[in-house]
Amino acid sequence: MPLKKWNKISESTFKQNAHWSYKIDKFNINGGNQLEYHYVHTNGSTMVIPITSDGKILMVNQYRYLNQMESLEFPCGSVEDGLSFEENAQKELREETGFSAAKIIKTGFFAPYTGASDELCTVFIALELTENPLPADITEDFELYRFSFDEIRSMIAQRIIWDGLTLAAWSFSQKIILDNYL
Repeated sequence: MPLKKWNKISESTFKQNAHWSYKIDKFNINGGNQLEYHYVHTNGSTMVIPITSDGKILMVNQYRYLNQMESLEFPCGSVEDGLSFEENAQKELREETGFSAAKIIKTGFFAPYTGASDELCTVFIALELTENPLPADITEDFELYRFSFDEIRSMIAQRIIWDGLTLAAWSFSQKIILDNYL
């Protein structure tokens, strides 16, 4: 039995800022009554798993306002208008770690918050790192850490790493990293 198709009738923007838009769609299901769907629209995001020449993986610790906690994460950020996913990944890497990558390899993508946002986060592995910092956003403050593959696994098991985007990126990238880059 096929799933019911949702048909968009209209789309409007309720609020907007530099990172996302709050949208309201009017739709119907199989020609039925008109309904509303509220969601956050973004250009997507990129997450980077940077690996140093000695096999360490860079992570950043930052304060997360909505959770009122510090969070250990891979560099990540919203895709800016006019940037490709690869360009955005390099920008985030430079802003958050102070390094750029000579090689950047896409490992996949995931939806961080289906049902509430149309965002897709594209994940990259960054290799052949060189110092090349960009100024960080005024709202961001980072501590840079270098961990082994096993240390990251252990911190996930101990719930030290709790960021959902980082956990998702790690879940499908760790085998690629272990098999090809460590």
